Amino acid sequence: MAGVPKTPGPGEVPPAHLRVTHQDREHVVEHVKAAYADGRFDKLEFDDRLERAMTARTHGDLMPIMTELYGTHAVERVGPPPAPARPVHATESNERLGAALGHFLPLIGFPIVGPLILMLTGGKTSPYIRSHAVEALNFQLTMIGASVLLTITVIGMVLLPFLWITATILGVVAGVKALSGDHYSYPMTVRLVK
Repeated sequence: MAGVPKTPGPGEVPPAHLRVTHQDREHVVEHVKAAYADGRFDKLEFDDRLERAMTARTHGDLMPIMTELYGTHAVERVGPPPAPARPVHATESNERLGAALGHFLPLIGFPIVGPLILMLTGGKTSPYIRSHAVEALNFQLTMIGASVLLTITVIGMVLLPFLWITATILGVVAGVKALSGDHYSYPMTVRLVK
């Protein structure tokens, strides 16, 4: 029929005025995410391109983003985006916060209960929270055992305050590491809970 635009075939450039679908937007967003994971964009550039892709109305809005990524051969990139060259931290902010709570709750008076509750609740849905809660729980169990053993000797009674000051510092360091998305292993910890 005359006057009806035909749908572009594979490898063909869609007309710039043609409206985009959700799938078209998501396709470009995946390419932008892969480029960010590869380190091709900084955070501001990533946010800018992500916003432009998600609010695009026509192919003319999406084409510049793909051209920035792949040059003039952007249309040939019909398949899925390339796999990131390095792993991307998949931990969300709520997971990082939950993991940090596993280390911070013992500092405010919940030495075993805090990490245990987090391990049994948030640890069921998040391996990240579970790993931090288990590490904090093992450390707290080790500290309680060491405290009991140190009270038997006179030297141990002198060392006990230093032990707990060190434990507090290590708990803060572990909590900060958890907030930044990294794993932390306490030194000299007996790992009874797996």
